[in-house]
Amino acid sequence: PGIVLVAINPYELLPIYEQDVIYAYSGQNMGDMDPHIFAVAEEAYKQMARDEKNQSIIVSGESGAGKTVSAKYAMRFFATVGGSASETNIEAKVLASSPIMEAIGNAKTTRNDNSSRFGKYIQIGFDKKYHIVGANMRTYLLEKSRVVFQAEDERNYHIFYQLCASSSLPEFKDLGLSK
Repeated sequence: PGIVLVAINPYELLPIYEQDVIYAYSGQNMGDMDPHIFAVAEEAYKQMARDEKNQSIIVSGESGAGKTVSAKYAMRFFATVGGSASETNIEAKVLASSPIMEAIGNAKTTRNDNSSRFGKYIQIGFDKKYHIVGANMRTYLLEKSRVVFQAEDERNYHIFYQLCASSSLPEFKDLGLSK
């Protein structure tokens, strides 16, 4: 049992995720300020430092709900309060995915043209001074049913269309793709 934050993706950039807002939430107690992803991140960061125990933030929601963006904001918070934002650009490094992985795991849905079918487990390592020293991201494929079925008005995985578009290339001859 822990804190639950319900966030809504406004589908536009708002000035509530900027650097000054990070500093406003840093060091605050939960409930002293408005509910925010930075408040959740601050609470996890404080408990990690105080109790010296691993913390988890679970970001869940439907396609297009803004899960990846929320995860980026939490990582930006950790990088900023941990003093490593300027030197590492941690969020970009952790979330960087190769185009091949994106093609394999992304599909168009009725709510999101580039919906990730991957679940992501992001592990961030901190040193004794609570600075980020590294991170890794594990991915696992979700909704495997989309491989053989797709809802009306949805597309299959992007890789399917990329393979079909490349079917005339000699290296794809052995794959049995045809026009």
